[in-house]
Amino acid sequence: MAQASTLVKVSAKGKWESGVKTNISIRNFPTFSMDEPAELGGVDAAPTPLEYVVASLCGCNGVMIPLVAKELGFTFSGIEFEATGIIDTRGLMGEEGVRTHFQKVRFQVNIQTEESEERIEQLKNEVERRCPVFNLLHDAGVEVDTKWSKK
Repeated sequence: MAQASTLVKVSAKGKWESGVKTNISIRNFPTFSMDEPAELGGVDAAPTPLEYVVASLCGCNGVMIPLVAKELGFTFSGIEFEATGIIDTRGLMGEEGVRTHFQKVRFQVNIQTEESEERIEQLKNEVERRCPVFNLLHDAGVEVDTKWSKK
């Protein structure tokens, strides 16, 4: 039986500083910045917004893998992630018909475990089904090329 809806608000505040740099605040955490490299009008003082998106994919898997692994009785001793988004800057510069977001995201998960390949695949499938950031990208039509490797 489906559970009753439980809605949670997630919010952030931003304040433009200069050029294309914006300072972001979330709850009571230290303020952080977003900027662009010089070739995109910034001064390269901070990660770009899209770099934070691929970092969020790593962080979200860092939440979902331990959560799902516990439910499945899956044991592991470490996880490392690498996410790379491919962007066609022509879209950012206004060219019609070129997507402004990722063309594709490559996502590598290296998991230290003694579990079988079948169990790793089971964990991967359930994490992908439930990971909010993975599904945000997937539902936006971004191909997420995910590879999990046993270490």
